[in-house]
Amino acid sequence: MVGERNLYSVHGLVILDSEGNRVMAKYYDKNQQTNLKEQRTFEKGLFDKTSKGNGDIILYNDKLILYKSMMDLIVYLIAPSEENELMLSSALNGFIDGISLLLRHQLEKTSVIENLDMVLLALDESIDDGIILETDSNAIASRVSRPKADTNEIQINEQTIMRAFDMVKDRVSKIQL
Repeated sequence: MVGERNLYSVHGLVILDSEGNRVMAKYYDKNQQTNLKEQRTFEKGLFDKTSKGNGDIILYNDKLILYKSMMDLIVYLIAPSEENELMLSSALNGFIDGISLLLRHQLEKTSVIENLDMVLLALDESIDDGIILETDSNAIASRVSRPKADTNEIQINEQTIMRAFDMVKDRVSKIQL
């Protein structure tokens, strides 16, 4: 029997695309999946087992796996089998909702890859060295700041000009009526 614990822990968090390819992975348990080959084998088996079903929690290789599918991504939270499922679910949902807020609700492979730095910061804010720190999505998102837009680098292209032209045209037509 495991001794009394006060902290909820996880072994890792993995994001795979709809074909089972790794988008991002962070493992906290040093004893499991120590090299890249073992990690890829574990992730392939995990994807094969979860891609056919539409559940949200499984037991795989003596680990509790919570997962959530979105558009072209699947996010997996890997934890010890004796861990509290409700706390893990709160952590997974808090992380996903937090990055959804950061990415302006565009939770898809391209936006996650383009903003991987913010996704990793959000993960670090919610889980530190395998210990769940935060489950509130708003708190996670607020701690990860978006870089401020540099006004010198604002690109004006044909589509921007057309939108401005259409807006002016609409306002002029309203004034004439």
